Amino acid sequence: MSMTDPVADLLTRIRNAAMEKHEKVELPASRLKANIVRVLKEEGYIKNFRLIRDDSGKVSLKVYLKYDDEGGSVIRGIRRVSKPGLRKYTGGGTVPKVLGGIGISILSTSKGVLASQKAAQQKVGGEILCEVW
Repeated sequence: MSMTDPVADLLTRIRNAAMEKHEKVELPASRLKANIVRVLKEEGYIKNFRLIRDDSGKVSLKVYLKYDDEGGSVIRGIRRVSKPGLRKYTGGGTVPKVLGGIGISILSTSKGVLASQKAAQQKVGGEILCEVW
């Protein structure tokens, strides 16, 4: 069975693992998923991630979640914005702020997958993949 929205699957797995306070979550890898997770690491929402190849040659992505001093997840919320049935795009000058600037948007741009602040600095727009706060 093929998956219609692998990015939504990634976000849901991270959200569920964070709610259950898991140390890590493992999922099938793709270049887009790895780039989204890279942005999450750069912005401080996760500890680390690894790409792992098993004996059969399949690549999986292992994401290590980050928690604050009280044991709560650093990721308070994560949601998919652009969906397969309704794509959402933004221009370089109109990158939306998440919760008044508290969170970030992750965009797929012509310069790669970027956080909203970096996309605004570089004045590039693109598809709004998700929001994290």
